[in-house]
Amino acid sequence: MEVNKKQLADIFGASIRTIQNWQEQGMPVLRGGGKGNEVLYDSAAVIKWYAERDAEIENEKLRREVEELRQASETDLQPGTIEYERHRLTRAQADAQELKNARDSAEVVETAFCTFVLSRIAGEIASILDGIPLSVQRRFPELENRHVDFLKRDIIKAMNKAAALDELIPGLLSEYIEQSG
Repeated sequence: MEVNKKQLADIFGASIRTIQNWQEQGMPVLRGGGKGNEVLYDSAAVIKWYAERDAEIENEKLRREVEELRQASETDLQPGTIEYERHRLTRAQADAQELKNARDSAEVVETAFCTFVLSRIAGEIASILDGIPLSVQRRFPELENRHVDFLKRDIIKAMNKAAALDELIPGLLSEYIEQSG
């Protein structure tokens, strides 16, 4: 039902100034406004907006109260008591669930997976590197064997580095954690 500002104020038992404040806070306007134009509202849309806004305000109040209670209760807990251990267990379970959710949504991956993937890629790169000296020798037959041997030595060093990647990852992870933490 279309209503003007006065009718809307009567519906809510509020002042016209309150209706103006609500409008500034995002209450939906059907049409009108501006110089000399009466603002009209869809009462159903306004009631819906009011109910959502009211629920949001209440939820925020409850969130603050719960957080205050949580902080107060955490400081009251004494190590070694059942309540303290229960709180630790609950917190650990919540952390574990958050980590599981992050893993399920692929926001986090396990180190073992990274090691597997990087080792697989390193193996593929090593097989490509292994064929380079022969390809170079075929493409440039005028190259002396000493040049090809030099190339082979450096490629073998790179292949050995790539082959050891799965052993290097845990150490590199620890180093990363130390530097970023």
